[in-house]
Amino acid sequence: MPHNLTEHEQSKMAGKDGKPRQYAMQQLVAVGNFFDATDLVEVSQVHLMADTEALGEAGIEFLEELASSPRAERMVRVPTITDPRGADFSAYERIKQDGSYVNLERRAINAFRALGVLMTDTCINYQTIAPPVKGEHLAFGDTGSSIYANSVLGARTNFEGGPSALAAALTGRVPRYGFHLDRHRRGHTRFVVEHQPRDLSDWGALGGLIGQRMQSYFEVPVIEGVGRAPTSDEIKHFGAALASFGSTALFHMVGVTPEAPDLHSVFDGNPPQPAVIAKPDYERFFGTFGVGDDRLDVVVFAAPQLSLIELDQLGRLLEGRRVHPDVTLIAATSPELKNGADRLGITAMIENAGGLLLEGVCFYQMHAREIGEANGWKRLMSNSAKLVNILGGYGYETVLDRMEACVASAVAGKIVK
Repeated sequence: MPHNLTEHEQSKMAGKDGKPRQYAMQQLVAVGNFFDATDLVEVSQVHLMADTEALGEAGIEFLEELASSPRAERMVRVPTITDPRGADFSAYERIKQDGSYVNLERRAINAFRALGVLMTDTCINYQTIAPPVKGEHLAFGDTGSSIYANSVLGARTNFEGGPSALAAALTGRVPRYGFHLDRHRRGHTRFVVEHQPRDLSDWGALGGLIGQRMQSYFEVPVIEGVGRAPTSDEIKHFGAALASFGSTALFHMVGVTPEAPDLHSVFDGNPPQPAVIAKPDYERFFGTFGVGDDRLDVVVFAAPQLSLIELDQLGRLLEGRRVHPDVTLIAATSPELKNGADRLGITAMIENAGGLLLEGVCFYQMHAREIGEANGWKRLMSNSAKLVNILGGYGYETVLDRMEACVASAVAGKIVK
């Protein structure tokens, strides 16, 4: 047990604040024991991953049991928001999503609301809800959210699984280990970028290339040679792919991220010899997501959800064009940005072209294998390196390319290079 529990924490552990908080403290102490944490640290916000594909019936029943507790015992103690859900209630029938999954979503949402959780349903909370600041301790679940918060914003979080994030929400605490500690935020591996990324798919490829070389969750890569500061969307795709391919929660980009003003600031001692990322590396990476023919079933823009700027780019690429009847084009964003896209006419541009803009979901968290089987989708194209990496494990043949090429292919009804 972390041996420096405060009197307040000991009271929760003893059950004096009710069973939900007692469960939460037991969960936190178990995690702390595993990672040799000596105490707990207060967090200011929680980002909770708990889609129904992960929860299942048993997980939802557990949430419902917590939600049936007296109000004073069950309400979250710090602002708690949610990752994308598993169903868009306004569109699930159009993509042949099984109604039983949708019913699970409704039950989960009801339980979360009873706990005081804000159903933000987004993985880009750092762009849309409450961006954390340098040094702020968090309990974030989504890997893309966590790596952005740690690296780009200088906040502090580990990858918190659903049970641990829920425990953090009920107590306002997490065990003090990993990336909450200074010593785990130092650089380990060094990369020099010789070929500059041009677009979002290139930034994702760069993240994937570095992620493939990671050997440990605690390994922190340091990237130098980036010619200019990337935009929020570019570094979003980079970090999401790095976390997906490498299970990496923190990177430093010299001259860009707040803890890396220069190379020597992030290493203890002399920096190691660098690995070089050159143009042939990108070509090989894209080649691993190539296919032998031009057949195409579905084009997906998600993982991470699209920002308003990405949505606008997509809408303008589709304006005056029509998605081929043999291809489905799907984009996913947060509920807040979907409202913005509606107001600005971006949704109309996408849907008038035959595309589908989903809100509050991300494709791989929507029972993607079952959706693919129901629609006969096999060949999938995206500009997201994270998405093509994940969906290869869901039975899809994935193709990675620029947004412009993805749109051109959706309109042509076949892969266009």
